[in-house]
Amino acid sequence: MALSFQQLLVAVPLVLKGGNVPSIVGEAGIGKSALVTAVAEKMKAKLMTTVVSLSEKGDLAIPVPPLTETSFLDTKNYGRLADVQFGYTHTLIQIIQAAEQQPDQPIIWFLDEFNRGSQAVQSELMNLVLQRRIHDIVLPRQVHIVLAENPDDDMAGFETTDYAVERGDAAIKDRTTRLVMAVSVSDWLSWASSGAPRANIHPLVQKFITQYAELLYPTTRHEDLNPTPRAWHRVSDNLYELVQLPKEQADVLMFDIFSGDLGANVARQFVQFIVQQLPTLTAQDIFESKPYGPKVPHVIDEKFKNMDELQKLTVMKSVLLTGQLTIENNAARLSRLLQLMSPDSQYALVKQLTDSPVLDQLFASDGHYANVLYQQIMDVATR
Repeated sequence: MALSFQQLLVAVPLVLKGGNVPSIVGEAGIGKSALVTAVAEKMKAKLMTTVVSLSEKGDLAIPVPPLTETSFLDTKNYGRLADVQFGYTHTLIQIIQAAEQQPDQPIIWFLDEFNRGSQAVQSELMNLVLQRRIHDIVLPRQVHIVLAENPDDDMAGFETTDYAVERGDAAIKDRTTRLVMAVSVSDWLSWASSGAPRANIHPLVQKFITQYAELLYPTTRHEDLNPTPRAWHRVSDNLYELVQLPKEQADVLMFDIFSGDLGANVARQFVQFIVQQLPTLTAQDIFESKPYGPKVPHVIDEKFKNMDELQKLTVMKSVLLTGQLTIENNAARLSRLLQLMSPDSQYALVKQLTDSPVLDQLFASDGHYANVLYQQIMDVATR
């Protein structure tokens, strides 16, 4: 049976507190690394990561020659011996230093892509996982080890997978607790909507996945590029930047950028969705439409009224980034549009202004409408 992100947030710390080593198994891109980061935050632990697939034999501890005369031993009958020392990976040095500086803070050493490392590398890690030591170095008591692995076709439930992994050592399997991770759309959407100063995932991506939940991680995968939670995260980051470009330029780039993460079929569907959802009002439309003055022209007012809340919020966020809000007429028009938003949308918008210099500018302004807008924002913030 597989566990969701939220379930693993409970299970992984539980296994660690039991003194055991969890091995998180899941398909590529479903959020194993994000999970371990969340576990570290939950446990208030310092997180150190080693990507095992990028490691070479000898990376953890490299023999170095004796550095002083006392490191040599002269024998009566067998010649001169050298007491070889070891130079340790910088990650291990950081872990030891952190443990000495804060002996009560937990430390998680995350060995990512464990079974994608070579057999030689995995063998070298054996003592670390099984005996908690590397040569003469013993891991501090507050260091917890977490593994992450891609599925192997000899694992139950993953018989048809085809990852380029090395077979896991029986001793490792026998001394770690395997926790299989599954994709949960509800968990992902909960995480997607959190974050500051902007949501972890763009609201339009959230809305798309809400309507097409099966596309977060499709079970049928034909192309060489397919959607994964990690791919959608990249799509979201790119979308945050795309919407800042002029519409004509964004339209040209959109499909090629998204297909580079999602594959052509899903990208085509997503672009069609985006075109239907993108705001149709800009700061220029709102502030420069005739007749000039503090009142929002009727056409603009009606157009904004007829948008759904997500579109209104997207328009207003864009306006905050591109408009001159301390100009009297602009402040008056923005105040009117803010009134047309739902209380939740108003709050979400105002929350974005917390660290913005716009608030100070509005407060310092002598303009009537600027002061009205400032007070309106303060009223929303203190509800």
